[in-house]
Amino acid sequence: MEKFSKYFDHTLLKPDATPQDILKVVSEAAVLEAAAVCVNGCHVRSVRRFIDASGSDVKVAAVAGFPLGAMSTNAKAYEVQLALEDGADEIDLVMNIGQAKAGNWAYVEDEVYTIAEMCHESGAVLKLIIETCLLTDEEIVRACESARNAGADFVKTSTGFSGGGASVHAVELMKKTVDDDLKVKASGGIRTLADARAMIDAGADRLGCSATASILAEYAQNK
Repeated sequence: MEKFSKYFDHTLLKPDATPQDILKVVSEAAVLEAAAVCVNGCHVRSVRRFIDASGSDVKVAAVAGFPLGAMSTNAKAYEVQLALEDGADEIDLVMNIGQAKAGNWAYVEDEVYTIAEMCHESGAVLKLIIETCLLTDEEIVRACESARNAGADFVKTSTGFSGGGASVHAVELMKKTVDDDLKVKASGGIRTLADARAMIDAGADRLGCSATASILAEYAQNK
């Protein structure tokens, strides 16, 4: 159970999530022994305090440029800086999707490189959300190549806010492209044990889920 639980980033990114909702999620993440708890930046400091007080090894992940990815690089960098100062161990950054669709891969790589340097100087991990539901297969491959060129640690499928989540096809394509150079995170629409296993079989190293508790309960029943 513990090993399987480390696939999961227990996630709450809804705009109406209250501090009490966040406390519930971070408490669940600690009990479930998830890999990380993923929240919006305004909650990072309180989540960090809870994790430290509990003695849990759950990582604190913060999203940046979320959910559109259309902010300036400077705005994203400042958001990341604040999250790192507040205690984030991992940053889930949304790629500039418009620049990617336009074929401006130099822009994409420069931005990711800037953020990757900030993360690595702080000992943090960078996951690049490429929003696969908005990309062609060729663009997915190019986005993964750009993430690798720019020093990201993961490529991640989705925000869950653009009309589509993770698909087995996208995860397989991402894994084939990055091989063992980067890790792959599948996120969006993973609600059952069957969903989770399908993504892991396709090559996912991490799963972004709000349904972590129910998936792990199903796993325990089916061992």
